[in-house]
This record gives sequence, structure tokens and C-alpha cells, in this order.
Amino acid sequence: MTTRALRQQLELLRNSGIREIYRPHNTQAESLAALQSHYADCTKCGLHKGRIKFVYGEGDPDATAMLIGEGPGEQENLTGRPFVGAAGKLLDDMLKAINLNRQDVYICNIVKCRPPNNRNPEQTEREACLPYLLEQIEIIQPRLILMLGLVAAQTLLDSKLSMEKLRQTTHEFQGIKSYISYHPAALLRNPQWKRPAWIDLQNFRDDYRELRK
Repeated sequence: MTTRALRQQLELLRNSGIREIYRPHNTQAESLAALQSHYADCTKCGLHKGRIKFVYGEGDPDATAMLIGEGPGEQENLTGRPFVGAAGKLLDDMLKAINLNRQDVYICNIVKCRPPNNRNPEQTEREACLPYLLEQIEIIQPRLILMLGLVAAQTLLDSKLSMEKLRQTTHEFQGIKSYISYHPAALLRNPQWKRPAWIDLQNFRDDYRELRK
């Protein structure tokens, strides 16, 4: 990461309300575990009222790639793990198709508590939770991001473009090359999107392999 990009990232963290980064003297895994415990009782937005488990994230704390979805569903709220249930099983299958598994990447969401009835998180809810995600990115330092779903893409890229438009090119978030594709839950509802999603996944896989050489 260049000095300019690092300066911009630190400025964004500061503007988002992050004043400390739990990194010195700790491993990345220890830092993430400490933050998960520290934020577990968060009440920054109304989503905490329906929370059973705070769904922080899981996977390799030193991952080359991060996968970012929109928010926990019912099973995630019960287990405290991102992308479980039917959508999680599909994501596991998608990763397997490109010779990866959950332990190879880091998986998290824009918001850490379940929106009622699995609705899209509101703008104020996204803004309340975004500092947690930015902090995770700062600790993990991924070299590639896969944004799953329109909510994740529009939030991180500050865009109103459609999924069709966003998928047409790669993007950068905080200097990190980023791909956009459909959320696994959307693929379950719309099987006709699986073919374009497979194209996205292959492009992501090719970049991932280059970075791992």
C-alpha cells in the first residue's frame, strides 16, 4: 500500500469514528478476537434489538482475499457465523469450485446484526457498522475483495449503479482490487444468475492465483 493510500485509509477510519486500532503487540487473530468481544454488545443502531449473536466474521486473519456480504440472516443470528444456512452452503460450493474453502479467505458483512425479516440494512445502520468493517480490513490487509450483493457493492463504492453495471468492471476499495458479484441468497432465488456469477468467480479466481504465486 502506498503512503498516500495509507494516509487516505487512516483518514477514513478517523472520520468513521475509529480512534484506536487493536494491532500493536498482537497477532491479527488476537486483534480480531479482541474486537469481536469488544463490540459484541454494540448498541450503535436499532439492529441490536433483534440480535441473538453478533456476527463479526470468520476465516483466515491473514487472508489474501476478503468476501463481504450485506448482513446476517436468521441462521447467522443464531450461530454467530457469517454465511451459514442455504446461502452459506452455496457459498461453500462456490469456493470449492475454485479450489478454495472458508479457511482460505476471510468472510464478513457490511452490518454485524440481522435486519428484521432479512430486509436490506438501512443507510444509518450501514454507517453505524462500517467502522467495524474498515477496522477488519486494516488488520487483515487483504489484496483482493469480493463484494457479494448490491448492498455491499453500493455501500463500499458509494455508488447507485445497478448490479449489471457494477459487474462490468473491477473496482478499487481503499486501494484494494475488488470484484462484484451476486449474493448467494440472490442466486438461490434467481438461478438464471448463476451463469454470470460463475464468470465473476472465475475472474476472481484468476486474480487470486496470480497474487498467491
